[in-house]
Amino acid sequence: MFAARRTPLYRFLLLLFVALGLMAIDHRNDLFVPVRTMSSAINLAPQALLNLPAKTQQLLQQYYPDARLQRKYAALLTKQLELEVRLQRYDALQAENERLLALLSATRTPDQPGLLAEIIEFGLPPLAHRVTLNRGAEAGVYVGQPVLTPDGVLGQVSAVGVRHSVVTLLTDPSHAIPVQVQRNGLRTIAQGSGVAGQINVPFLPLQVDLHNADILLTSGMGGSFVAGLKVAQVQEVISDANEEFLSVHATPFANVKFTKQVLLLRDGGATATATEEGAARP
Repeated sequence: MFAARRTPLYRFLLLLFVALGLMAIDHRNDLFVPVRTMSSAINLAPQALLNLPAKTQQLLQQYYPDARLQRKYAALLTKQLELEVRLQRYDALQAENERLLALLSATRTPDQPGLLAEIIEFGLPPLAHRVTLNRGAEAGVYVGQPVLTPDGVLGQVSAVGVRHSVVTLLTDPSHAIPVQVQRNGLRTIAQGSGVAGQINVPFLPLQVDLHNADILLTSGMGGSFVAGLKVAQVQEVISDANEEFLSVHATPFANVKFTKQVLLLRDGGATATATEEGAARP
């Protein structure tokens, strides 16, 4: 009976010594590597069975997401798109504000207050060199009023309605503006050529001092424009001994294709009442 009670203890000690011996042998050599490999292969099935609930939950969440999460994701996606659209509008507004600030700072003078206007219509042939503004007699616009952009002179008001006005561009053949060469102060007249983006400087003698890239500014003659506003840059000076005058072509600084807002200068002495009498409705 005493031996029977001691048998389990002996078995435990025996198995313990055997296990320790096997561990020592396995630590010193690779004798039991095939056994471990086989054991891991045998354990694949039980491990897969144990991981089955977690895998099933992941699949269900992937293909059948929770309705609340789906609604939250849709709301976040919508909000992101709204913010992106708003950011684009902010960028456009910022660019427009910069253009307006450049327009006001480049053209407004203390003695000639300006009136901001917007181009709402471009003329079609044969009136391709004219544009329509959203300002008219109600805002004090008058015939002959100078119109400027941040880059330079655009033209002059040629017809005035109650709420609209027509501007004749520098390139119109009927338009002429007194100018002077910035480099040497030479005064002359620049006239529209009828070609988009080009004006001519006629009646200059062959010996006159004028070169390519010379800048033409308003001379202040005639009283419509203050002196010193940018008009155009000389692009071509052709001298022909058989001709009496030079053939001079210049490119206006103001490009109507890239212009939306303009500034109408007022010469303190003009009044809307005095000019409305001869105004024509566009």
